[in-house]
Amino acid sequence: MGRFTVWDYVVFAAMLLISAIIGIYYAFVGGGQKTSKDFLMAGRSMSALPVALSLTASFMSAVTVLGTPAEIYRYGAIFCIFAITYGLVVLCSAEIFLPVFYKLGITSTYEYLELRFNKYLRLCGTVLFIIQTTLYTGIVIYAPALALNQVTGFDLWGAVVATGVVCTFYCTLGGLKAVVWTDVFQVGIMVAGFSSVIIRAVVVQEGIGRIVNDSYHGGRLNFWDFDPNPLQRHTFWTIVIGGTFTWTGIYGVNQSQVQRYIACKNRFHAKLSLYINLVGLWAILVCATLCGLALYSIYKDCDPWTAKQVSALDQLMPYLVLDIMRDFPGVPGLFVASAYSGTLSTVSSSINALAAVTVEDLIKPYFKSLSEKKLSWISMGMSLFYGGVCIAMAAVASLLGALLQAALSIFGMVGGPLLGLFALGILCPFANGIGAFVGLVSGFIISLWVGIGSQIYPPLPERTKPLHLSTVGCNISLGNLTSTEIPLTTVFSTPGAERPALADNWYSLSYLYFSTLGTLVTVVVGIIISLLTGGLKQNTDPKFLLTKEDFLSNFSGSETEQPEKVEVLNWKPFTMANEGTDNPAFSHIEMDVASDKNKVNGLHI
Repeated sequence: MGRFTVWDYVVFAAMLLISAIIGIYYAFVGGGQKTSKDFLMAGRSMSALPVALSLTASFMSAVTVLGTPAEIYRYGAIFCIFAITYGLVVLCSAEIFLPVFYKLGITSTYEYLELRFNKYLRLCGTVLFIIQTTLYTGIVIYAPALALNQVTGFDLWGAVVATGVVCTFYCTLGGLKAVVWTDVFQVGIMVAGFSSVIIRAVVVQEGIGRIVNDSYHGGRLNFWDFDPNPLQRHTFWTIVIGGTFTWTGIYGVNQSQVQRYIACKNRFHAKLSLYINLVGLWAILVCATLCGLALYSIYKDCDPWTAKQVSALDQLMPYLVLDIMRDFPGVPGLFVASAYSGTLSTVSSSINALAAVTVEDLIKPYFKSLSEKKLSWISMGMSLFYGGVCIAMAAVASLLGALLQAALSIFGMVGGPLLGLFALGILCPFANGIGAFVGLVSGFIISLWVGIGSQIYPPLPERTKPLHLSTVGCNISLGNLTSTEIPLTTVFSTPGAERPALADNWYSLSYLYFSTLGTLVTVVVGIIISLLTGGLKQNTDPKFLLTKEDFLSNFSGSETEQPEKVEVLNWKPFTMANEGTDNPAFSHIEMDVASDKNKVNGLHI
């Protein structure tokens, strides 16, 4: 196996350096970050393309770069069905959640919960988000460092701290603008890293036909599995239904994604950014799939994982890169840089979102006298603080299990009930604060019950359906081989002895359904309790709901200026009721929005 050369380190260092320079540039260009709005929302001036690339980048962390090809290598290309899921997710986010958030002109999505329900729910949402994001970010920083360390001998904690520090540096200096533009650069690196692997693999295998052929004969092209059983890990239905709920929780209502498309200059650009980002998601899915199939084609007779060449599936990609790229100085460095770009982009958007939520939901409402200058300094301080927290969480992540699963199950457990909470607010005019709270708590308890149960009693192999891996062609001494082959079977059969009855039906639920379960429980319980506690008697302001006008404005003419005009026209009838003033925590925030290019957001009169 090859090792890292000087050139690889040069390529890798260059990527970190350019990211840091972008941060410095945005800290000082255009007078720097004068207000907290500039820092957290890029002054609401972004256009669709950079935001779209940024959404793609932070969605695609190192977990994707390292995890998805390994997932396809182990379980087959059924993962491609996510292409349908992404389409549905973007549609839901752009047509249900975006119009409401955009017309309210909010910085933190949880601000919506106070406007629509009460401040306690806002606090619940904020706290859940902070816990969830710090946990997830820890995993995202730790994943590539681990794989790097194993394959290249790169110092594990050195890598973790370096990533965390560079990230914190450009987030703290440059705010959201720096986050978005570094993401644009990092998407480029990711695509370059993936492409180099795919092109080289095709050359090594003498054409793509051979890769597809090997994959077909190895049972890796298992696209269509219509088994309706919710216990099977990946089938057409679990991916389309479960995946849609899981990812809508991330795209539709998660602060780190919402914050960026709300930072667009108008609603047309905001929607456009989501639809362009869909193309990016598809491109990345295709890249990851091709890498996974190439992995199988090259190692079909000698699986490095079973042969104990690598200690975890996540390390297969770096192993492959050093294997097929050893004659190309700098290319392994490019791949590692692409895995790291995934990390940087995800972590930076998390840090920025955490800072935004803390400032908007935990500081502004309670310290009303703070000036904008002070708030922008506090925002920077928060970025710095959360950067430190995320590095500390990486240490905790080193104790958690399989990366892809853990990351997604955390998102599922917390994202599901939160998605249900927002769906209640936006789609059910009669939902009230009590119903929403009871719904959220019950959705949360059920999600955690299943989620934690499934971590303690992992589902059996007949549920996950791993495909056959062979070590026939490995030139390793036979004694060694037999010893590695046997434990695999015994590991899987031991838990059968003391598994409780719940483990094989309730806890074996596909991890993609955790989110669905949380959302549905929250919505159903929320509706029932709201109706019982007089939800029908309350008058809900239509601007907190998804209205017919929000939907129809898509089809009206002269699209570009339309959103702002529509807002003004739609809300004329409400100018009599002087909204916003009876909620002192809110009225002063809206002043800057209205003065910002005289946008009338239906809130400020």
